[in-house]
Amino acid sequence: MDRYELRRQDYSLSEDHKALQAAYRDFFGTRCTIETVRAAEGTGFDKNLWERLCAMGATTMALPESLGGDGATLVDLTLVAEEIGRSLAPVPWIDHVCAARLLGRLGGIEPEVVDGRRVVALDPQQDSTSGVRLLPAGSVADRLVLRDGDEIVEVAFASRPARVDNIGKLPMAWVDPAAADTRTVLASGSAVLTEYQRALDEWRLLTGAALVGLVEETMTIAAEFAKTRYTLGVPISTLQAISHPLANIAITVQGGRNLARRAAWFLDNEPEERPELAPSAFLFMAEEAAKAATMAVHVQGGLGVSAEAAATAYLVRARGWAVAAGDPGATATRIAGIVAEREGRS
Repeated sequence: MDRYELRRQDYSLSEDHKALQAAYRDFFGTRCTIETVRAAEGTGFDKNLWERLCAMGATTMALPESLGGDGATLVDLTLVAEEIGRSLAPVPWIDHVCAARLLGRLGGIEPEVVDGRRVVALDPQQDSTSGVRLLPAGSVADRLVLRDGDEIVEVAFASRPARVDNIGKLPMAWVDPAAADTRTVLASGSAVLTEYQRALDEWRLLTGAALVGLVEETMTIAAEFAKTRYTLGVPISTLQAISHPLANIAITVQGGRNLARRAAWFLDNEPEERPELAPSAFLFMAEEAAKAATMAVHVQGGLGVSAEAAATAYLVRARGWAVAAGDPGATATRIAGIVAEREGRS
C-alpha cells in the first residue's frame, strides 16, 4: 500500500497535535486578553508578547532541523495560526515564519531570524513584482524579502517605514525597495520564483487557518451571549433566526479547518498534486470570515456594534486580514489557472 494512501483522506489530529494546540491555546488565553489586543492597536504589535511567543519556540519550530529549527510540519503551523486568530494576537508570526522558511530554502538564515530576535517579513501579494507596495508587517520587520522582477531580494531600512492605519489593525506600511538602505539579491530566475510562490501559498494557508480560529471565537462569543438573553421567557438561542445562522458559522469553521489541514498536508508531502488547495483555503475563509463575523455581531444587537464589544474587534480583523495581501480576487485567478491547466492536460 502507498504510505500516503490513508493520509490523503484522513486529516484527524494526533495526540501530539492536540497537545501542541492546547499549549498555544493556553499561552494566548493567558497572555493575550482582549485588553492586550486593544492596547496594541496603535502599532499593531506587542513586543512583549512577541518575545514570550519566541521564547516558547513558535518561530524555531517552523524551520527544519538542518537550519537550527524543530522541523514542524505545516499542519503543526496551522494549529498555531488558529490560536493566533482565536486570540487576535498582535504579532507578525505568520509573516515571519513564511519569510524565514523562504530564506532557509534559498540557502541562508541567521540564528537571530530562527529564534525571532530579528523579525523578517515578505510581500504576500500575488501580483506584486516591482515598485512600492503595502506590506502587512512592513512597519515592524527588521528585514523584508520581496520579489523584484525576476529577482528575490532582501531589503532593510535605517528607519522602519511608518505604519499605515488599517482596518485589520496590522503593522502595515508602504515599502519602496528602491529607497532601501541595503538591498541584497538572494536569488534570481524562474526556478527561485517557484520558491517565492510556495512562500505565498504558505502565507495564505496560515492566514486562512488564523481566520478559522478568529471565526470560531467570534461564534463562541455570540453563542454565549445568545444563551443568556431572553425573549418571551426563552433564550434567544432557541430562535431559528439566531440558532440557524450560528449553526452555519459552525459549518464554516469546520469546513475551513478541514480544508486548511488538507492543504497543509498536500503542500508538505505532495505539493505538485493539489497546488490549488492552499490558496483555496485562504479564499474560502477570506469570503466567509467577514460574513460570519458580521452575523455574530448582529446576534448581539446594539451591544455587538459598540466600540467596547469584543465582537467588534473580531469583525474588523475578519475584514482586514482577508485583504492584507491585496484583492483576494488575485488568488481566485490563480486557482482558476491551476484548475484550467490541469483540465487541459486531462
